[in-house]
Amino acid sequence: MPTTTARRTSTEQRFLLEAADWLTYRRILEALGDRHVFVTYDRGRLELMSPSPEHETYKGLVRRLIETLALELDVDIRSGGSTTFNREDLDRGLEPDECYWIRNEPLVWDHLEVDLTRDPPPDLAIEIDVTSSSINRQALYAALGVPELWRYDGTRLSVLLLDPDGRYCPAERSASFPFLPMQEFAQFLATDPPLKENERVRRFRDWVRRLPPMK
Repeated sequence: MPTTTARRTSTEQRFLLEAADWLTYRRILEALGDRHVFVTYDRGRLELMSPSPEHETYKGLVRRLIETLALELDVDIRSGGSTTFNREDLDRGLEPDECYWIRNEPLVWDHLEVDLTRDPPPDLAIEIDVTSSSINRQALYAALGVPELWRYDGTRLSVLLLDPDGRYCPAERSASFPFLPMQEFAQFLATDPPLKENERVRRFRDWVRRLPPMK
């Protein structure tokens, strides 16, 4: 019989349901509809998370920086946002904070719906980890075959690349944007000094324009 656990961290709320089957997961997704709740499912464990303002602030900023970067450098990307990705054969599913097809953008740019049984997973997924999940979301990304994961905890940005054994390993460079100095990129996420969002993005845009030409 399913058991539940609820916990509140700051203004972020998490609700964990144990022993939930795939049908329960699908019904919860349908019942939630467009409500702003993240649903993570891993072989019977189901977590619902209501994100905090801090979480959404960092999520939106990372999105704006990546999209500014792609536009300034004329790199074609397909944004996936927080699309629900799941596979019944793996008994797993989740929504990333943000995700992008970059290398595989030509394969999905015109798809309104993406099916991971036939389409490639996003090349890059973003995780804002200001609080920790009860489920190992990193393992879910690996199972779905997402080759690159960026994790930001409010202080530090980590780049993780999927190795041939299906495990994520820390890396100093992004596979999606190998020319990008990641430590300098991360400085534009810092809240010190405090900057209005548009000013932060303008400074980032000017920095991108000074980057050495891509090879």
